[in-house]
Order: sequence, then C-alpha cells, then structure tokens
Amino acid sequence: MRLPNFGYHLARREGSWRRAIYRSLLPIIVRQKVRPRRALPFAVFAYSNEESMPEQVRSIRSFLRHAGRPTSYTVVSDGTHSEKSVQQLEAIDPVVKVRPAGEHLPAGLPAKFRRYITTWPMGKQLGLIMSLPRGDEPALYVDSDVLFFAGATDLARLAEKNDAPAYYLPDCQEGSADPRIFRDPAEARQPVNCGLLLIFRQLDWSLGIQRYEELEGDPIFFTNQTITHLAMHANGAAPLDPRKYVLQLDDQTVYPDRYANADIALRHYVNPVRHKFWATR
Repeated sequence: MRLPNFGYHLARREGSWRRAIYRSLLPIIVRQKVRPRRALPFAVFAYSNEESMPEQVRSIRSFLRHAGRPTSYTVVSDGTHSEKSVQQLEAIDPVVKVRPAGEHLPAGLPAKFRRYITTWPMGKQLGLIMSLPRGDEPALYVDSDVLFFAGATDLARLAEKNDAPAYYLPDCQEGSADPRIFRDPAEARQPVNCGLLLIFRQLDWSLGIQRYEELEGDPIFFTNQTITHLAMHANGAAPLDPRKYVLQLDDQTVYPDRYANADIALRHYVNPVRHKFWATR
C-alpha cells in the first residue's frame, strides 16, 4: 500500500491558508511602509490581475525590501482590478502606479498580431514586454509570483553592468512553449521564461511576429513565452545565473522550499510550486 505524500499535501494546505490570511489583511499590510536601503537606476513593470493581488502585493514589498526602490514600479492591469485593489497597490509606495494594458505598443504591427496582444490575456503581457524599455533607463519586467530575497541586491550590479541587450530568466524545462512556433528543434534550446526580464534597449521582435502570423489556430498559454524566447535569442540576450535567479520544480512534491535563502536574488513560483510562495516568512 502506497502512503499519501503527507509533506506535499501539508505544504499545499499551509500555502492556501497563509494566502487567505494575507489576502484578508491586505488593507493593513499595504499601509505598513517598506524602507528601501538603496535607489535603483531602472524602472520595474509587472503584469497582473485581480486574482493575483496577494502575490502581487507581497512581490512588490519583497522587491522594495531586498532590491531597493526603482525609479518607478508600474503594475499593468489586465482590466480586472477593482478600484479598491488599485488603491491598495498604489498605497504600498509612492513609486507604485497601476496602468491599463495596451499603452506604448509598437507602431505598424500586423492586424492579427496586434489583436493578439490587445485582446488575449497572455498576449497583453507580451505587448507590455514589447513596449520596454520606455526611455533611456533599463526596464525590469517581473511576474506577480516572483518573490525576492536578500541576494536581490545583485540587480543593481546587473543594471550598471549593461553588457547585453537584455537578461532573461532561464526556464528549467523546454516543454513550457508553443511548439507550433518553432521551425527546428534547436530553436527550443536554452528555454527562456518570461517571468523576469531585464531589458536595456528596444529589441527586434520581427521573427516572433512573423512566426505568429504563420500560426494556424488560436494561441495557447505559452505562445507569448515562445515568442519572447525567440526574440531574446535573436537579439543576443544573456541568461541570468540560475543558481541565484531560481526557477525550479524539483521540490514540488516535498514539504520544504529547497531554494529560498538569503543567497538567492529571487524565485519564480510558477504554478506547480505556487504554494511554496507562501512557505517563506
């Protein structure tokens, strides 16, 4: 007889109730000011929705605490945020502002592609990423389920280093993609996760746009990430150190978080390990 995985189920239950408590306390939490220790020479952008409010608030607060205060922190809404949630997000810190999706999109986009990045939820995320950076300063794009740790001071070093057009978070598996976008198996190598990107200059997105135009059928959840993957490699972007910028699934079915510690910059808690987002104190 095979026993249930008690550690895994306990971790999921614990994550669920911790998240519920955090959500209920959001009006109090957003009024507790974080005092960043340094100013950062870049802007931050996140794409989010109403359902992700607990993660988004905690992600922003962890960034301010461990990385510092950016020149701005723009939460781009998919349109589902309530007025109350917008007020709560903007109460976290003076640099935090909420804006609608669809602003600053590149001009001259094909109608089919423009429809994707203005109407599909994950397409709107891609539209935001394509609009970065906005101005002369670098832009950090970050998903709402990214939690920052003490090693996030490294982001200031990377922003000053500026030795690549962009940095990307390496994915831990090649399967998180839309295989219809690829023309050769080699294109899937060195997978890019679009949950965290540091972008220094406007990138050439023409290859990804072309592949989307050739796509038959509707986009899927990973279509935007696959287009971002192609663009990062086509533009010579560099991978972040996966030991410090963590995306891993190998602790999904055990109780502890194997990676959360003061030495890492961040962990992206993608869906299979989302419950671990709430395991850290």
